[in-house]
Amino acid sequence: MPSIKKIVIIVFLFSGILLSAITTGAQVPQEITKSLKTGNSKVLSEYFNQNVELVVLENDNVYSKAQAQQIVDNFFSANSPINFTVSHELGREGSKSVIGNLSTKSGTFRVYFLLKQNDGKNYIHQLRIEKLEESDE
Repeated sequence: MPSIKKIVIIVFLFSGILLSAITTGAQVPQEITKSLKTGNSKVLSEYFNQNVELVVLENDNVYSKAQAQQIVDNFFSANSPINFTVSHELGREGSKSVIGNLSTKSGTFRVYFLLKQNDGKNYIHQLRIEKLEESDE
């Protein structure tokens, strides 16, 4: 008979493997973080839902995918990105919230986006880009 200690260890190992497999599937697509780092609105918009709740500086509304791409492209033109780092990720089944910092030549911005999975693909349903105050940085 295996000891209780061995059984507990085996259960923890299998739980860890299962948890690892689940969280790996919930990763934020690298193309999204890379497009934020490089200011590539075209690649970023490939992840936009058909309608996106968008807050980018003075633009605050629900926009079509094409309108949202244009607004984000204008933002990147005025604020050339240097780097993007993810600071927080929260997820549950079928969705993930991401908060990060976007460093640009004109300052630092807080970025928040909500991903929801549909037919196995992640779509951005909400995107917020807000200027950080000097004391927030």
